[in-house]
Formats: sequence, structure tokens, C-alpha cells
Amino acid sequence: MIKALDRNYRDKLRRLLSVMLPIICTQIAIMGMNFFDASMSGQAGDVDLAGAAIGGNIWMPIQTGISGILMAAMPLVANLLGAGEKEKITVVVRHGLCLALGFAVLVLACGTTFLPHFLQGMGLAPEVYHVALWYLAGLGLGVIPFFMITPLRSLVDTLGYTHLTMRIYLLALPINACLNYVLIFGKLGLPRLGGIGAGVASGLTFWLLLAIFAWVISSLEPFRSYGIFGFIRPTYSWLKEYLRIGVPMGISIFMETSIFGVVALFIAKFGTETIAAHQAALNFSSLIYMLPLSFSLALTIVVGVEYGAKNYQGARDYVTIGLQTSLGIAGFYMLAEYFLREQIAFIYTNNVEVIALVKVFLLYAIGWQAGDAIAAPIQGILRGYKDVDATFWASMLAYWGICLPLGLFLDYKVGNGAFAYWQSLDIGVISSATLLSLRLIWLQKKLK
Repeated sequence: MIKALDRNYRDKLRRLLSVMLPIICTQIAIMGMNFFDASMSGQAGDVDLAGAAIGGNIWMPIQTGISGILMAAMPLVANLLGAGEKEKITVVVRHGLCLALGFAVLVLACGTTFLPHFLQGMGLAPEVYHVALWYLAGLGLGVIPFFMITPLRSLVDTLGYTHLTMRIYLLALPINACLNYVLIFGKLGLPRLGGIGAGVASGLTFWLLLAIFAWVISSLEPFRSYGIFGFIRPTYSWLKEYLRIGVPMGISIFMETSIFGVVALFIAKFGTETIAAHQAALNFSSLIYMLPLSFSLALTIVVGVEYGAKNYQGARDYVTIGLQTSLGIAGFYMLAEYFLREQIAFIYTNNVEVIALVKVFLLYAIGWQAGDAIAAPIQGILRGYKDVDATFWASMLAYWGICLPLGLFLDYKVGNGAFAYWQSLDIGVISSATLLSLRLIWLQKKLK
């Protein structure tokens, strides 16, 4: 009996890791594209870096929020896969593509109408305004494929082919780097576009990714048998179900990612060295976050399939294994980060004062990484259970009801300076982890 349980545990752990490890590589490849945008724009000049950074900060909350809505395809497909309702999977993905096209058109229309006035209102220097505007225009070339990729990737990943998605993004990464180099610096007889070229390169890369996903899904089994590409008349009931799952997901992701942008605005008043240290520690922490995020996406898939099949014990097994593994890995990288804080700081700067600040910020980062190791996987688990409202309310309360007001209090009333916002982020993430844990305990007792 014990041997059977051990075998069951190993099989499920192997299944979870086989889904998760390629997702980690995919997310790192996506971060690599952002790295090439920033680093090559910086080599082109300070104006190009500033313009591309401003454009990227405007684009980030838009793309994460809408992508979060479109990611509803993942729990929906997982549940239908577990229930054996193959024909409905096709309907879900087609409705996702319709919504992706609609959101893309809306973003392009709003950008064309409001973006110039919005940038002018920021009081940017004329040359920075020019780069930011046309960087976003370059990205606009790829808005349609960017959003349409999300439901297609959700299908591929949920069917268990995360390694295929990984290969697609790893293939696109060097192509994106080459496009950046050619367009930013004006190679192969093309004009030098500077930071604007980074936006154009990303837009073209999105079309390449869409073309590859479309070829894979229309040509290879088992994807071809689903007949994804075909006409569908959108129905109210399916759109309502897609948005019922997707809107809370998108808003919760938006609230979680946007809080870091807001914090950066309040930290800006503390001077250049503090800003540099904040950005360095935040950049490293964003890289670390790929691990709990990958657990989150993988658990959405495996828990969603078990839940769709009404195998509630199997879903609970994945919950236990996922959280244990996430916390075990988190303990290792948090310990390593604690002892290697100075070496990590040296990656970003040689300024002694900035290094000292980075080391302190990383201590606080370890605190919120502990919370993320619990909160991020549970978010994925709850999405697998199609319980998305809890993640929405937890994010709203933790980040905007607790984190931001507490940060302002610790800064303006207590006088903790820039550290106040990192302290409040720790408390916000831990609050989110606590709320989500309580929700998961309640939900599993209900299902039991």
C-alpha cells in the first residue's frame, strides 16, 4: 500500500514537472526579448532607452491585463479535456480568438485616439516623446497577433505540449535579437531607428510567433483534429462564460503587476541611486518570480483536468505536491539569494552606495518571494477549479487595500523612506498568500 502511494506521488510529481519545466524556459525566453529591447535601446543612447522604457511601461499593464482575460482558455480547456468534451474545446478556443481580435482592435483604436495626448501630458522632452510614441506604434504592428497567440498557446499547453511552446519561443528569441540589432542600429542598409526599432522588432516577432502557432495547430496532431481555424458565429453564452472566468483573472493580474509601477513612481523622489537600486533588485526578483509563476500555470492545467474529470482526490494530490515542491525550491533560492546578495548587486552596478541599497532591497524581496511561493501556485490551483473571483478579491485587498496605503503610511508618517514600499510589498504579498490559502482550504473541504 505504501509503495503504491509512493508510486502515485512520484508519477504525479513527474507529470507536474514535465508540464512546468518547459513553461519556465518559455517565460525566460519572453523575458529575454524584453532584455534585448532594453539593453540594445540603451546602447543606442539615453534618449532611446528612456523612450523605449516609457513605452514599455505603458504597454505592460495593457498586455498583462488583456492577456489575463484571454488566458481563461486554459482552465476552460483543462476542465473540458478532463470531462472528455473535445468538441467544446474547439468552441472555447474559437471564441478566444474572436475576443482577442476584438480586444486588439479596441487597443489600436484607443492608442490612435488617445496615446499622443497622454504622452504629451507626461511632460516628456520632445525627443523622448518621439521615441516613446513611435516605439508604441511599432508594437502596434503586432497587437493583433500578440493577443491571438494567447488562446492558441493555452490550447497547446493544456493538451500537455508545453515543451512545444518552449521550442517555439526559444526559436523566436534569437530572431527577435537579430531584428533588434538590425533595426535599432540600422544594419543591412536599413535606416537607424534607435529605440523605435525595438518596438518594430517586437511587433514583427509577434507575427512570427502567430504564424508558427497557426502552422503547428493546423498541421500537427493532436491539434489538427480539433479544427480550430474555421468560421464560428459567437454566441452570448460562450462569450459570457469566457469573460466570467477571464475578466477576474485579467483584473487580478493587472492589479498585481501595476502596483510595482505605482511603487516606482513614489520611490522616484528618493534620488537616482535609490531608483537604480530599486530597479536592480526588482529586475532580479522578476526573474525569480518565473519559478512560482510557472508552478501557477502548470497547476492550472493539471488541477483543471482532474477537476473536469470530477477526480477531486487527484486534484487534491496535485495541490499538495505542487505546494510542497514550490516551497522546497523557494527555500533553496531564498537561502542562496541571502548569501549572494552582494554578488547579485555587482551584476547591475559598481556603485558602492547603490550596492548597499540593493542588498537591503533584496532582503525585503526574499520576504515577498516566500509569499509568492504560496500565493502564485494557489492562484493557478483556484483557476483550475474555475474559482477566479477569489484571486480577484485577494489581489484587490492585498495590493490596493493593504500594500499601497501601508507603504504611504510607513513613508510619510513613520519616515521609513524608500524601504517603506518594500516593507508594504512584503505584507501585501503575505496577506494575499494568507487569503488565498484560506480560500483553498474552504474550497477543498467543500469538494470533499
